[in-house]
Amino acid sequence: MIRRKYPQTRLRRTRAKGFMRDLIAQNKLTTDDLIQPIFIADQSEDKIEIPSMPGIHRHNLDSFYFEVESLINEGIKSVAIFPAIDASKKDEDGSHALDEGNIVCLALAGLSERFPEIIKIADVALDPYTDHGHDGLLIDGRVDNDKTVELLKDQALLLAQSGADIIAPSDMMDGRVKAIRDTLESNKFFDTIILSYAAKYASSFYGPFREAVGSAANLGKASKKTYQMNFANLDEALHEAGMDIEEGADIVMVKPGTAYLDVVHAIKSAFQVPTFVYQVSGEYSMLQLSIEKGWLDKDVMLESLICCKRAGADAILTYAAKQIALELNS
Repeated sequence: MIRRKYPQTRLRRTRAKGFMRDLIAQNKLTTDDLIQPIFIADQSEDKIEIPSMPGIHRHNLDSFYFEVESLINEGIKSVAIFPAIDASKKDEDGSHALDEGNIVCLALAGLSERFPEIIKIADVALDPYTDHGHDGLLIDGRVDNDKTVELLKDQALLLAQSGADIIAPSDMMDGRVKAIRDTLESNKFFDTIILSYAAKYASSFYGPFREAVGSAANLGKASKKTYQMNFANLDEALHEAGMDIEEGADIVMVKPGTAYLDVVHAIKSAFQVPTFVYQVSGEYSMLQLSIEKGWLDKDVMLESLICCKRAGADAILTYAAKQIALELNS
């Protein structure tokens, strides 16, 4: 690094005016960087507000299509779909995940017909569908890795057949990326992208999400620490990402986001593959509630997303995608 000295160099010179600060900014955020997660449900109401996530709703299909259209109009190019499944359709095996008539499959098909330009991301995991709230099959009280993977590859294939552009396994089972990739290849879904939740930590930031999809009550006080990662570990994330890439992942993702930007940077630096980050429900709700209470300036949300970009993220899943797009377009 060159040695710069005062007063020949005054670093405040380039900070003096707003246009100059914008001109030399190393990282910028555009609507191309934003992915909007959306919750859908079989419900008579158009949309139902989620109390722990200000401004976020569960939508029925009609409301969902309306919301996607509004996102497209603001320049958002991708949505990630998460279902809230009625309790009557849940069982210990999560069998409704393999029903071609489930609401995710219907939503994917409907989007493909109405808005073929939108990139559709479909989550692969069993927790919205199981009556115990875990991401896999429970055998003698333990999530069975290999039996779960057999179901996940079938779920992934059904989602691809329904119109998903990107399959996103979020379950954290070992070997699931290879099983999904082999299944997609053998069924001629050569162009279907796998976005692997490569480094998904066992985090306390997920609470509002579990309320939104209705898995919190099912999970109760049980833990996902036997398959999601220990938040104390970084090296393990590199192994997880490396294995997923070797197994056929096109994109890897870190979840949660803001508190894990060191992991984003490490994975992006090590592998130089597309790397996404998920600003999860708890992170969003903390910031949004603080904004609404007047405790933090509204620009804190944009700041948090720019920090994700600075760490190396190529795209960000955030519940604030629409509101940030509105700001960027104003």
